[in-house]
Amino acid sequence: MTVRDLFLWGREELRRAHCPDPETDARLLLYYAADADLTWYALHGGDPAEESVQESYKEAVARRALREPLQYITGTAPFYGYSFLVTPDVLIPRFDTETLVEAVLGILKPSMRLLDICTGSGCIPAVISKEFAERTGGGDLDVTASDISEGALHVARENAERLGVDIHFVKSDLFSEITGTYDIITANPPYIKEADISLLDQEVRAFEPHTALSGREDGLYFYRKITAEASDYLCRDGIMVLEIGADQAESVSGMLRGHGFRDIRLVRDLGGRDRVLMAKRKT
Repeated sequence: MTVRDLFLWGREELRRAHCPDPETDARLLLYYAADADLTWYALHGGDPAEESVQESYKEAVARRALREPLQYITGTAPFYGYSFLVTPDVLIPRFDTETLVEAVLGILKPSMRLLDICTGSGCIPAVISKEFAERTGGGDLDVTASDISEGALHVARENAERLGVDIHFVKSDLFSEITGTYDIITANPPYIKEADISLLDQEVRAFEPHTALSGREDGLYFYRKITAEASDYLCRDGIMVLEIGADQAESVSGMLRGHGFRDIRLVRDLGGRDRVLMAKRKT
C-alpha cells in the first residue's frame, strides 16, 4: 500500500462514517501518523507506506470515525496562530475566544496584574502574555491563571512552557484560593444550559469535559458567582472581561450592574455575535 493508497483508504473510511470533512481529516491524520507535512506527501505519495505509519494511521482513522475530535487525536489545536496542547481534560480552544484576547490586548499596559479564571488549556493567559511581550518588546506583565481541575492545570502549564511565557498557576474553585488584587480579570466559564448539552454536536457532548461546558440549569451559574465576588479581587478601576454565550449579554450585564460594575461594554466577534463583556469595578 502506497502513502497515497493509505490516504484514499482513510478518506473513504471517514466518508462512510459521515465525518463532516473527510478529505481534510484524512490528510491531517496522515500527517500526524507519519509526523510529516504536505511537502512530504507530495514527495512520497507514491512510496510504500511504512508499517508503523499504517498502524498509527488506521488507529487514528478509527477514532475519528467514532467522531472523536481531531484535536484530541493529534493532541494539538490552533489558537491565535499558535499550536496548543489539548487533552480530554480541557475544552478545545475556539476561534471565537480570540475576541476576548484581542479585547484584553487593547487595554493592557506594562506592570499590570492579570488573573484568568477557568483557564482550561491556558490559551487565554498564554497568548496574552506572549503577544504583549512581542508587541511591547518584552513589557513586564504579572499573570496568574486558575482552574479547579488538576488535569487542566497540567495542560495549561505545558502550554505556558511551550510558548515560553511565565504564568503562576493556582488550583482554585473560581476565587476560593485566589489572593491579592488584579488590574484585569478574565474568564471564559462554562455557560451552556444543562438541558442544551444533549443537543450539542456529538463531538462536543461525547468527548469534551462536561464540567467545562455546563453552566448549570440556565447557563448563568458561574456568571452569578464571578460577578458577585470579582470586585474583591480587582484594583480600583480594575476591569472584568468575560466571554459570554451569544444570547447572554443582557443577563450578564444585569449581574454586573447589580454588583456595582460600570462602563459596561459589549464586544462582538467577527461573526457579529455577542461574545465579550467588559466592565470596570465599582469605585
